[in-house]
Amino acid sequence: MTSTPQASRSRVSSKGTAGLVIAVAVVAVLLVAFPAYRWFFAISVGIGLGVAVALFLGHKLRPIREEDVENKRPLGLG
Repeated sequence: MTSTPQASRSRVSSKGTAGLVIAVAVVAVLLVAFPAYRWFFAISVGIGLGVAVALFLGHKLRPIREEDVENKRPLGLG
């Protein structure tokens, strides 16, 4: 008797909102359970916010214009 790969392997799909809720729950558990993760999380969020602010200000002060884009149809469609 042979079993198919799908029958022997159970797979939980975590897409969309369910995946986001699972990710937030895992981060919350890690932050509560392990104090060292708090520093790592705080530093990571700080770096992420710094990069986001830099990109936002860069595009706000110098927006991309039509003539800045060289290849407007890279796949040759349309």
